[in-house]
Amino acid sequence: MSTETSTLEVFILEKSYRINCPEGEQESLRNSAQYLDRKMREIRGSGKVIGLERIAVIAALNITHELLTASRRMDAESDSKAELTRLISKIEKTLDSYQAL
Repeated sequence: MSTETSTLEVFILEKSYRINCPEGEQESLRNSAQYLDRKMREIRGSGKVIGLERIAVIAALNITHELLTASRRMDAESDSKAELTRLISKIEKTLDSYQAL
């Protein structure tokens, strides 16, 4: 089972990168590259970080932090929903018990 790939050219901080990409994922990769470019430009624009490698590392750390924060938030929401579902079920069982009396 082979996956078709194509080469996509993206630009990050005016530098061209040619990246192999599975068919159907080009738009997602393009959006990811644009997001990374935007984050790196913000960091470079702050004037506090010098050097492409350092800018890339800081951008990667910031994006990873965003991802992990969003993931934890989603997990907490999922836990809250599960707890609410459990409580609703318990309330319904209690109400059913009282109605049976």
